[in-house]
Amino acid sequence: MEEQHRTQLEDYFLSAPAAAQEKLQELRDILRGVAPSARELLKWGKPAFESNTILFAYAAHKAHLSFIPTGPALEPFKKELSGYTVKKDSVQFPYDQPLPGELIRKIAQYRKEDVEERGAKWKY
Repeated sequence: MEEQHRTQLEDYFLSAPAAAQEKLQELRDILRGVAPSARELLKWGKPAFESNTILFAYAAHKAHLSFIPTGPALEPFKKELSGYTVKKDSVQFPYDQPLPGELIRKIAQYRKEDVEERGAKWKY
């Protein structure tokens, strides 16, 4: 990761609410496991993973994390996401609940394959 992006990401993590910091790192580790060669950067003020397009982004809020893999990547998982707040391109995970790591991994993998194998682009 380029030094500038590393510093920006570190600043983002440090400025996040205290309740968010451990969950942010947990989410980042899951996404890094799915896309280890993707570039990490800040996009729209949010941490993101990029290969030939943005794969996914995430963000810390006051009471939840947002995972932003795009709407088409969430669609196949609607039933599994029914207990969470789902927006057009994102899903919210409250800090007071464990992250559904396996579900996040599956969605991220689906998005990565959608980009790499089917040429999906980022529409945000």
